[in-house]
Amino acid sequence: MLNIKIITIGNLKEKYWTAACEEYAKRLSRFCRFDIVELAEAKLPSDPSDGEIARALDTEGTAILAAIPPRAHKTALCVEGKSFSSPDLARLIERTSNISSELVFIIGGSYGLADKVKSACDVRMSFSPMTFPHQLMRVILCEQLYRAMTINNNIKYHK
Repeated sequence: MLNIKIITIGNLKEKYWTAACEEYAKRLSRFCRFDIVELAEAKLPSDPSDGEIARALDTEGTAILAAIPPRAHKTALCVEGKSFSSPDLARLIERTSNISSELVFIIGGSYGLADKVKSACDVRMSFSPMTFPHQLMRVILCEQLYRAMTINNNIKYHK
């Protein structure tokens, strides 16, 4: 069975984000094993310097890389990534599931992802040139993964 994992920096703080992710996790369970791994956000002062941000990204990046299963197909969510439509994401999942049974999607913290994480990934994906709170991005990604699975299984959900 296909394993899909989201590795993310930080915890969901609002109950409504948690409830939304739990709903999509339940829906996804009929298609795959689905897991979300939450890693600690590096502590930063309220007005961090560029150097402090770089060190935090490096610390978070090390934790992310350690959490990736061996031989997993890795997708980094980052603003400079390639835009995908929902059918494009469905094709990516279908194509890569023939190569690897482990698909990992990575969401960084409020300052993004370290370059070492992006360069370790097979795909860089952008949902928009806009900036989203990383908690909301997790919900959007869960919904899009569910949508992709319904597309791949010819289930009427995607319009």
